[in-house]
Amino acid sequence: MKALLNRLINQESISSEEAKNVLVNISAGHYNQSQIASFLTVYMMRSITLDELRGFRDALLELCIPVDLNDYNTIDLCGTGGDGKDTFNISTLSSFVTAGAGVHVTKHGNYGVSSACGSSNVMEHLGIKFTNDIDFLKRSIDEAGICVLHAPLFHPAMKNVAPIRKELGVKTFFNMLGPMVNPAFPKNQMVGVFNLELLRLYGYLYQETDKNYAVVHALDGYDEISLTGKTKVITNASETLFEPYELGVDIVEQSAIFGGSTVKEAAKLFIKIINGNGSKAQNNVVCANAGLAIATAKQISHKEGFQLAKESLMSGKGKEVLDKLIEISK
Repeated sequence: MKALLNRLINQESISSEEAKNVLVNISAGHYNQSQIASFLTVYMMRSITLDELRGFRDALLELCIPVDLNDYNTIDLCGTGGDGKDTFNISTLSSFVTAGAGVHVTKHGNYGVSSACGSSNVMEHLGIKFTNDIDFLKRSIDEAGICVLHAPLFHPAMKNVAPIRKELGVKTFFNMLGPMVNPAFPKNQMVGVFNLELLRLYGYLYQETDKNYAVVHALDGYDEISLTGKTKVITNASETLFEPYELGVDIVEQSAIFGGSTVKEAAKLFIKIINGNGSKAQNNVVCANAGLAIATAKQISHKEGFQLAKESLMSGKGKEVLDKLIEISK
């Protein structure tokens, strides 16, 4: 590790194989906490390369506890987090709305590290059970159309890193990896990333897969379609600059999608929106993201997906999915 750290501090990059080996060694407990913290810190000071990101991803996928849900043709809606915007739980709400529209969802999530409330915080608060039991996960998809994959249960290799990430409290390259290491290996993905550089890297890495994908970054910094301005979108077929008017909706103020500063506040807002009682801005942002996910899975236009998302949210189908998952969890 010392030799690697010296190279990284000298602004050198490491190969995919070296990056992969570092994470394998971290999981095996070969390094002390100071070394791991230093390693994470290097990547806060400089950009990650494509090879490094590929190596980290490959290590986590190799070390994860895989869960075979291939029969369901699922999608994952997941953001990297780390955009510092403290929005409400947009991708989690969008996941329930997507499931309500008849698209199976394998939602990969974790507790918030750099934000007040990650997807796992809010779902746990609402009474959703976290497990890696395959029968329970299949039952969840069969009955609710969605299952929740709480990252720590599927990535035991990262137990040596979790306390360090928590203590650091800022985004690390693990934020960059979260969406790419879903243990169900879903065939469809809608991913939000926190900057344009990472959008480009994700675009390259997803081109190498057989997934249907949409990778998004709002130009004013959000790791989702925020409707606060333009959003860069990379899919299998195109690279576009999306604007709210394309869905027939208005630009929203940043303050309209703020998420509250505690888990309790976030959960209260979550329930309000899933019940169809959100503001116009909140509903539109959820449906814009769910709409792109539905469009990605069904291979239809974003506008068609948006209409299906609105129908799912406003008819209460998204809420039914949530209620069912809470019921199964008891």
